[in-house]
Amino acid sequence: MVAQAGERTTGSSRRGSKSKAAFRTISEVADELDVAQHVLRFWETKFHQIRPLKRGGGRRYYRPEDIELLRQIKRLLYTEGYTIKGVQRLMRHGGVAALQNEQAEAVPQTPEPGAATEATTRPRSSGDRDAIKKAIAELEACRRLLAARA
Repeated sequence: MVAQAGERTTGSSRRGSKSKAAFRTISEVADELDVAQHVLRFWETKFHQIRPLKRGGGRRYYRPEDIELLRQIKRLLYTEGYTIKGVQRLMRHGGVAALQNEQAEAVPQTPEPGAATEATTRPRSSGDRDAIKKAIAELEACRRLLAARA
């Protein structure tokens, strides 16, 4: 969309035209990652690896590698269920590379149709079966309680 004389373009159209290597403001990063700006500022206090460039007035400018690190942190916290301390420990023991390795391991491999996996071919012990039966019984009791309330 081309702006007419005297019209301003929206921020989203400008953002789309930035190169991949361009620095991003905190609002652009927050929009891209779908998190609030205060969350990004909080993560800076918890993860010293996040070091945006700060200009006059405290304006933050994030490098592409900062954004990728933030994306990994968000995935671990929101998708994988890690706590902040868990992500800190992961980064402390393996650095930023540990986050990328964790992501590679998190991507499930789709087996070939008809291929047996270890989980489907391994016989379960009686202890496993008993624990599964107990869990099923507890879930069925919860279902009955919920159905009675409805």
